[in-house]
Formats: sequence, C-alpha cells, structure tokens
Amino acid sequence: MILITGATGTIGSEVVRLLAAGGERVRAMTRKPPEVPARAGVEYVRGDFDDPDSLAEAARGAETLFLLSAPGPWMPRHDEAMLTAARDVRRVVKVSAIGTGERAGAEVGDWHLPGERALRDSDLEWTILRPSSFASNALRWPFLGNGPIPNMTGDGKQGVIDPRDVAEVAVRALTSGEHAGEILTLTGPELLSLPDMVRTVGQVLGRPLETVDVPLDAYRERLLAAGVDPAFADVAVSGARTVAEGGNARLTDDVERALGRAPRTFATWVRDHRAAFETA
Repeated sequence: MILITGATGTIGSEVVRLLAAGGERVRAMTRKPPEVPARAGVEYVRGDFDDPDSLAEAARGAETLFLLSAPGPWMPRHDEAMLTAARDVRRVVKVSAIGTGERAGAEVGDWHLPGERALRDSDLEWTILRPSSFASNALRWPFLGNGPIPNMTGDGKQGVIDPRDVAEVAVRALTSGEHAGEILTLTGPELLSLPDMVRTVGQVLGRPLETVDVPLDAYRERLLAAGVDPAFADVAVSGARTVAEGGNARLTDDVERALGRAPRTFATWVRDHRAAFETA
C-alpha cells in the first residue's frame, strides 16, 4: 500500500493517477475525501496534518509514503507528525525544494530542511526530490488581455520543470527504490527567464505578449494589498530576488537519470495546456 499526502495538488494528483494506472494499491490522503472525484483503484481517506489520530488512521498498513504538504512555516511540524504516524512505513519519498540547506535564510528551504534531516537520520529507505520552479506557475500570471505580465525576476533564469516529470520521478522512486538514499535535484532541460517563458506562451497562442518589470518593493506592496500574509509576502520577495540574482540558474541530469529520457521542455508543457491559457 502506498500512501499519498498532498493527493489533490499539482504533483500529488498526478502521482495518484500514475500509480493507479500502473495497478498499484493507492491510498490518497485529503482533508475532505467526499469532495474528491472517485478514481478506480484509489482509496481516499481523511487526513489532517494537525490531527495526529487522522494521520495514524490514514497511514495504517501503508508500507510506502509520498510526503508532500503545503508550503509554510508549519512544514517541519507536519513532516514530523506524518513520519511519527506512519509507523509501518519503510520507504519514503519526500518532495522538498531546490537549494534546500544550501543558503541560510532561504525560507522555503528552511521549511523543508528539518523533514529532510529527519529522513536522512532515520532507518527508513528514503529519496528526497528537490524540484526547480514548476512550469505550471505560469497559470498564476495575472493574465491575458489585462496588460503586460509583471516580471519580478528580471533576466534571472531557472531550470523550469514540467510537474509531470516530477510526478514520474516520484513514482519511479516509490515503486522501485532505485534512488534510495539519494537527493535528486529536478530541473527542466533549459534555463529560462520569465520573459523567455512569456514569449513561448505567446508563440503557442499566436499572439504577442509583453512583460513589465516590477521592483521588489512594489511587488511586496501588491501582495500585501491583495491580502497575502506578510510572512508569505517576504518569502515571495526573497525568492524573486534569489532568481533575479542568478541563484536558481542551474540544470541537472537527474530527471534523465531517473526516467531514461530528457525532461520535457517548457514549450511542450505550454502546448499540452493551451486550453488552460485560453480560458485564463
């Protein structure tokens, strides 16, 4: 039995789909199972990271765990609670973030680091995935027909990755154990700036799109005006600054090592999700 946390999110839902299609026994954890469409071969169970009894019940009998929770300062507590509850588990695949533990004050990495350390210090068979920025983040752009797309990262480039590749690597690690004891940094095949990505989306949609540079101070003010918690606004600004300064301009071959093929390009992801852009 494979227990999937974060089972309704971008990565988790694809992991569930792939595992079920492959005939694996899948238990998908969510806070509100009745609201999730049924899928053949998948058992949906209630689980809340702040409710230890629900975690223990969700994990009962599971031998493998996919560990993913929503980002935030609560992540160390949530990771610890899930690992404590999953007493029968022998293999864990945790989704972390690129650069975790490499730079002091990198808040997202700091949120993930205690969970990573707990796994590395345990007797469990573990694999840690550190993906770069998701291609799907493009769907969050203040979008089409509403003026230029705000650019907070200048010409800073990232190894933008298709979330489907992250899910496929996770499934390989969950079902084979081939990458036990490894930390895989997952990137796409090319370094892209936000203007690069905007041009690609425009080419796929057949219309020119523009960007406008937004200073980081103004970016923070926009976030606060939109009701974003100040702590999360600070994290977003810090992340944008890191990218702008070249701090996430890295590529690896870890996807190809895990899957035996090159990672998908951003253009491929955009073409496959064209309908989502056209209705944005």
